[in-house]
Amino acid sequence: MNQDTICAVSTAPGAGGIAVIRVSGPEAISICNSIFVPRTKGNSVTAQKAYTLSYGSIYRNGEMIDDVLLALFRNPHSFTGEDTVEITCHGSVYVQQQLLQLLIEKGCRSALPGEYTQRAFLNGKIDLSQAEAVADLIASTSAGQHKLAVSQMRGGFSNELSKLRNQLLDFTSLIELELDFSEEDVEFADRSNLKQLASGIEQLIHKLADSFSVGNAIKNGIPVAIIGETNAGKSTLLNLLVGEERAIVSDIHGTTRDVIEDTINISGINFRFIDTAGIRETSDTIESLGIERTFKKLEQASIVLWVIDLTSPPELIESLAQVIIPKTEGKHTLLIFNKSDLLSPEALAAKQQLLSNVPAERLYISAKQQNNTELLQQQLLKAASIPELSQNDVIVTNVRHYEALTKAHEAITRVINGLDQNISGDFLSQDIRECMHYLGEITGQISNDEILENIFGKFCIGK
Repeated sequence: MNQDTICAVSTAPGAGGIAVIRVSGPEAISICNSIFVPRTKGNSVTAQKAYTLSYGSIYRNGEMIDDVLLALFRNPHSFTGEDTVEITCHGSVYVQQQLLQLLIEKGCRSALPGEYTQRAFLNGKIDLSQAEAVADLIASTSAGQHKLAVSQMRGGFSNELSKLRNQLLDFTSLIELELDFSEEDVEFADRSNLKQLASGIEQLIHKLADSFSVGNAIKNGIPVAIIGETNAGKSTLLNLLVGEERAIVSDIHGTTRDVIEDTINISGINFRFIDTAGIRETSDTIESLGIERTFKKLEQASIVLWVIDLTSPPELIESLAQVIIPKTEGKHTLLIFNKSDLLSPEALAAKQQLLSNVPAERLYISAKQQNNTELLQQQLLKAASIPELSQNDVIVTNVRHYEALTKAHEAITRVINGLDQNISGDFLSQDIRECMHYLGEITGQISNDEILENIFGKFCIGK
């Protein structure tokens, strides 16, 4: 483990009201003591009590750089588990650079991305899944993302995994004890009890893995594809939903030729809207490529908003349905009948029989006149099917965790099948330990440098 003393700006880059420079490592206190002049005489950094603030100035070559507040955290009671000093200065970029240069001159090294959190992990302050939750919390842009990140950072997910690994450890200990007394033909582990325990573990791992679909949707946003014929009002609807002129709108067919994406937050849930090229037969090469991308994005979407121009001939709508319906199977589709303001009540009533055979919810709107948009948002929330989360819910949001849980589930399933087939205890023990291995990968009980570099390399510098 690296024993250098590191420093970095922990607040956002650029100028601001204040900035915080974090110094952590074995020489953090002595280095800061050598540059800090307290306003109260005798109140040096080395004599300062932990969890207190000290006011004073920092000088370089006899010239004052800034008046600062200095907070002290002594090991092991700090975020990193090391001696840590946080210097709060004015937010001038020049002041920040001068303080960092001075700290480096005195023996610090510039921190690498995520190095503070990595040291917290290496010093046993947090496990690997909690470290990843720190990054998720920093990146959170919605209430749902924030709630999941806080829950994981507080150890909700880690506690569940710890219980599973302890049960598996007890499980394999009994099996391996039998192997030590194989000549005496002694059975320490009741096979029926072991199967019941393994089945319970399998169900919990399966439940955690299944929660990834919800967690991934909350973390990355629910993909919503806006599809339909040309000039149906798809781009107008996108602009209405995101609240700005995101896409070009015109009466010319085939205006949208490429995919346009934007994200909005509805009641704490992020929706990622994808405006696509209108579907029609065309000889235009560029437009054809756009339509191909439409179908690719349609495969990735969880929710489909099929925008239908009520002024189009019914036979055109029915022919388009033959293309779209097969590609939306298994997806939550909403039929958005647009331009309802252009039809008389009688004509609208006649058109309401369109696509009556399609098992999808329908909504009549005018994107241009902005009516029924609140109802559309309600329908989107309903289609998202995001459950109400409590602080005790454990939801998987990380693809690395999901892959490890999938492999752990395969291993515990082999254990259950092995118990049914009464296979040898050494094979059972091998599968149990494989399951423990993959669960340990999630929390970092089993890890390697490549995994750590990949995880912490994505952090911002200063965290």
